Amino acid sequence: MSKNSDENQTPFGGMDLTDQDVQEAMKAIPGYLDITPGDFKELYRNAYRHAVERISRSIIAKDIMAKDVISVRRDTLLHEVAEIMGRRGISGVPVVDADSRVVGVISETDFLARMGASGPKNFMSVMATCLKAKGCITLPIQAQTAEDIMSSPAITVTEQATYAEIARLFIEKAINRAPVIDQQGHLVGIVSRADILEATQATSCKILHQ
Repeated sequence: MSKNSDENQTPFGGMDLTDQDVQEAMKAIPGYLDITPGDFKELYRNAYRHAVERISRSIIAKDIMAKDVISVRRDTLLHEVAEIMGRRGISGVPVVDADSRVVGVISETDFLARMGASGPKNFMSVMATCLKAKGCITLPIQAQTAEDIMSSPAITVTEQATYAEIARLFIEKAINRAPVIDQQGHLVGIVSRADILEATQATSCKILHQ
């Protein structure tokens, strides 16, 4: 086993162990342990990492997704989409067809991107532009529908997608949410970064109490 006495290395899960922690833990184990504190910490890090990976594979989208999903149709007018997002305090919604199959996703970024190449990039930029402008900067998209600005094809996950797969997808695609679909492509839920963070905390607690 490789000896590693670097006290500054934080193990997977964000818990740091000092030599004193390790020595006290070793004293609590009956009998003689032929292992150094450095070996103990490395063993702990690896065991913790494997435990997180094991539990992460057992958590699937169906377990952590929000089932009360707000969605819009292809022909929903953009002012209605904006009203729905504002009223519910959400930054994105799935777009579905007449059969509730996911055909796209609309986020705040999609709205901002359609206001011109040099348009605002965030809410405060919108406010600043509106306060200075003589006309409304949303004029170019006022008559459009969800289908006109949605990102398509939508990045989705299945009900059986694992926690680890979803977290990796969020990082690779730089997204904050993903609609969850069944085998027929119907919308059944949505999973967000907040759900991932909550699952991460629950995983850590589960490991520490096993």
